[in-house]
Amino acid sequence: MNKKTLVLALIGGAVIAISTALRPAPTAPEGKDDELKVLPKDISDEELRQVMHSFEVALGMNCGDCHTHSATNPDKMDWSADTKKKQTTIAMMNMVKEMNEKYFDVKGDFKENYLRSRYKVTCNTCHNGHDEPNPVVAIPVPEPEKK
Repeated sequence: MNKKTLVLALIGGAVIAISTALRPAPTAPEGKDDELKVLPKDISDEELRQVMHSFEVALGMNCGDCHTHSATNPDKMDWSADTKKKQTTIAMMNMVKEMNEKYFDVKGDFKENYLRSRYKVTCNTCHNGHDEPNPVVAIPVPEPEKK
């Protein structure tokens, strides 16, 4: 590769990185009271962002993995649109809540328990930064030798 191509590639990469970094973070959904299925209807925008960001980290994902862009304005998200991953997330939130209530006696509001680290089982317990549960055993057990 010659110097000119390398310089152009580096400049292009820098432009992409800077434009991505400077893009404003998506705002909390308008009319969220109609959309929330597990989180409380009176959740603050900041708490909603905290929960969603924790999901991003636990799952190695971003907003666009569960939410879609608006058909009329691609720069905005259509928070109300149901996607398969959004429905799976709602089911997983209910599962996390039920497991913590049943096995660890952690009762009450999902948001409070999740944000205050009261849950013993969270998204990160199984996903550990991956979009699918990460089936890694801490100390792998070797397969038995076949005779």
